[in-house]
Amino acid sequence: MAEIKKFPGSDIEIAQAVYPEHALHIDKIAEKAGIPDEYIEHYGKYKAKVDYNFIQKNQEGAPSKEGAPSKEGVPSIEGKLILVTAITPTPAGEGKTTTTVGVADGLSRIGKKVMVALREPSLGPVFGVKGGAAGGGWAQIIPMEDINLHFTGDFHAIGAANNLLAALIDNHIYQGNKLNIDPRKITWRRCVDMNDRQLRFIVDGLGGKANGVSREDGYDITVASEIMAILCLSSGIDDLKARLGRIIVGYTYGKQSDGSEKPVTAAQLNAQGAMAALLKDALKPNLVQTLETTPAFVHGGPFANIAHGCNSVIATKMALQCADYAVTEAGFGADLGAEKFFDIKCRFGGFKPSAVIIVATVRALKSHGGVKKADLEKENLVALEAGLPNLLQHIENITGVYKLPTVVAINAFPKDTKAELDLVEAKCRALGVNVALSEVWAKGGEGGERLAREVVRLCEQPNNFEFAYDVNLPVREKIEAIARKIYRADGVTILPNAQKQIEQIEKLGLDKVPVCMAKTQYSFSDDPSLLGAPKGWTLTVRNIKISAGAGFIVALTGEIMTMPGLPPIPAAEKIDVDNSGKISGLF
Repeated sequence: MAEIKKFPGSDIEIAQAVYPEHALHIDKIAEKAGIPDEYIEHYGKYKAKVDYNFIQKNQEGAPSKEGAPSKEGVPSIEGKLILVTAITPTPAGEGKTTTTVGVADGLSRIGKKVMVALREPSLGPVFGVKGGAAGGGWAQIIPMEDINLHFTGDFHAIGAANNLLAALIDNHIYQGNKLNIDPRKITWRRCVDMNDRQLRFIVDGLGGKANGVSREDGYDITVASEIMAILCLSSGIDDLKARLGRIIVGYTYGKQSDGSEKPVTAAQLNAQGAMAALLKDALKPNLVQTLETTPAFVHGGPFANIAHGCNSVIATKMALQCADYAVTEAGFGADLGAEKFFDIKCRFGGFKPSAVIIVATVRALKSHGGVKKADLEKENLVALEAGLPNLLQHIENITGVYKLPTVVAINAFPKDTKAELDLVEAKCRALGVNVALSEVWAKGGEGGERLAREVVRLCEQPNNFEFAYDVNLPVREKIEAIARKIYRADGVTILPNAQKQIEQIEKLGLDKVPVCMAKTQYSFSDDPSLLGAPKGWTLTVRNIKISAGAGFIVALTGEIMTMPGLPPIPAAEKIDVDNSGKISGLF
């Protein structure tokens, strides 16, 4: 692709300056990635799905010696896995996805074969306040509008499968309830991919016996559905069906204390086959490209504060098999997304990361130091020093707990001063970690070359990657390991209701699985007002639930919403489309 003269503009203006005129046909992107035509399913000229049998063919043709040719012409060398994470989020923004795309383009510019593996955006934040998940500035994936809106329909399929299961539950009760399901103990909720607080708690089945059994119900946003997590952790169709069948949808009449209360699964409702049929295409990773034509997978999108916050295992495996370097990200800060990437996704997927990038900005660190958003452009070394412990704790967690080589990427802003940048670099170097200034938002891959070279260096370093806890520990000890090692809490308080739920999970023999912490993304603690690196606090766990299909236990802390609401002025109010089909106002 010819070099495009870069200009300052909104994300959508930049994306539309490149796409479609300067974008490559998706067949060319597949060719760059080494994916044979037989595995490509086209969604127009610039999007495609890749058949999951591509991985199986790869494994069948895997060589006995690295580098030897495989069968079917399918690549077989597994690449280096690079995780991009960030400091604790602030209103000032950090630019994690932008960095992920920019460093991949930077790696490509220095001659490396690279692929990006990202999550799909949810429509809720797109129309709410957070925005999309396609990067920003000159470090984006395209077609940006498609990716941020309906894309290839994966989320609709997930919502349909979720709501099919809900319909089957209520129909089973209506038709006689052979499984003895207690309507008061149904844990499965309906979902829709939209921020809609009105649906958090509802009563359905009204209008008399002909219209079902009246009960309390509610909706979650689609990305909070267990089916989203299942899709992202499944290794193939058979694994998908097995996980769907293990979903616990509720409990029977009876008492927990005497064992007469029993869990009811989707398999008992014979739901897993139809659900898998709805999800068979959604399970296939979506292939697109960056503004600089680097191949990218965009697939799956669980939230990181209420789920595990990573793109699919299948897409990550494909990226590793197609490239020497696979760059992926995990949601929110490293205490949530990275912890779950390591302790859940890497555990299930069998991944060993090679390097970690922690994204920060001087502005965000000053915000952690107590500076108001209006004053972030002013030099303030005192506030920066006060906010830096947040970054330093994330560094210590990655290098000390997970034993991984790490670099800090500072997203550059015009008003950052040399004194501020020098202070950040000095503090990081004191922990043995280098800092690379990232200018990918303004310069694309060119602005990420320095970071890319440091990543290549780190990938050649030895690492002794390990998990934060043994999955076979008691549930309480796993929660305490995360709280003490990652959050630096003094201890953990498990409320009586949560303790009963733990005992029930242990009786069912479902406790030897990873823990997925549901916690605010705005603090290391469970209190979003505690910025920086808070000390002298105790983590409170109020509820425990088992996501038996996904294969983890969810520990809920604080007030975590599984259905967000819209802000006073939703982003939706600024979005429009003209009579040619051109969208405006989308970031």
